[in-house]
Amino acid sequence: MIVALLALQLGSLIAPAYACGCGAMIPDANQRIGVDRETSAVRWDGRTEQIVMRFTVRGNAERAAWIMPVPGRADVTLGDPELFDALEDLTRPEHKDRYYFWPRNGDWPFDLSTGDGAAGAAPGSSAPDVGVVGRERLGPFDVARLTATDPKALSGWLEKNGFELSDRLSTELRPYVERKWEYVAVRLAPDATGTALMGDLTPLRISFASDRLVYPMRLSRLAKTPQSLGLYVLADHRMEPRDDIGGAAPEVTFAGGIEEKEGAVAALTGGRPVYLTALDQEFPEPSRIDGDHELRTVADTPYREVIYTGRLLTVGDGIPVWFLTVSGVLLAAVGTAVAVRARRGRAAVRSAA
Repeated sequence: MIVALLALQLGSLIAPAYACGCGAMIPDANQRIGVDRETSAVRWDGRTEQIVMRFTVRGNAERAAWIMPVPGRADVTLGDPELFDALEDLTRPEHKDRYYFWPRNGDWPFDLSTGDGAAGAAPGSSAPDVGVVGRERLGPFDVARLTATDPKALSGWLEKNGFELSDRLSTELRPYVERKWEYVAVRLAPDATGTALMGDLTPLRISFASDRLVYPMRLSRLAKTPQSLGLYVLADHRMEPRDDIGGAAPEVTFAGGIEEKEGAVAALTGGRPVYLTALDQEFPEPSRIDGDHELRTVADTPYREVIYTGRLLTVGDGIPVWFLTVSGVLLAAVGTAVAVRARRGRAAVRSAA
């Protein structure tokens, strides 16, 4: 699943901000926070989109704010931490043995101990105010659902809550304002005071109405370091991005139908059969990101990565086939030489007689 991070140095009076694949993470002044990994699962049924995301963070920040643009009115709840473990199990590569004839490094006689070689195969309002649609406390999160007609409105809301929004990030929010998107603004704070935000945070589940499957990515163009995106997409069919939006070609690491009747995945899908697509994408030059991911339906061609383990071909109690073959050829050659020599000897005896 998947990694995205960004560091924006805003000066001594402004906190360094980190953009992740779907929003912006902003710590208190003079504190730092980085997103080491962002894992997202997206469920879309043609009418409603649900995004469940979990951040793995580091740094010394005791509080941080995070903003995500969404195309419609959003509901926010806590996600199930077991969801991503379940999805990882479902998309785990298949392991197969691949046998070879001739010995390799690690096989006798190239090594005193017997062993197997291994080979892998990859396969509006004018006033800069924020409209607060709702606000609630969810575990370690203080969640506000906002509307705004000007990017400066978000800056004003953050300033009132002890955070500052960079001018560059404010500029990147303008396309969302023009499309009349709304925002989910989250304040992250541990339950215990004096505790830095570290490790895996509780997942958040964000739901909104959408007749197309979209994953916000534009804010990651502010990143100064290469970005990685990992997505689990659960829909009626196999889904893939329409284009690379400025990154490397998206790679499908799993595609196939699943039907989970219970557990974290079933809670997201409602227990219905769905098609699961796992995607990975790299963004070596984040500044080239030119929009959000829109995903489209493609042919339901299944795919699972296969990792091959090379094993020496043996028979019986582990006797290498190559050894038997070579031994047989040598014995046959010796037998033939002996037979030829014997015939020549008999022929010489008859000639002497």
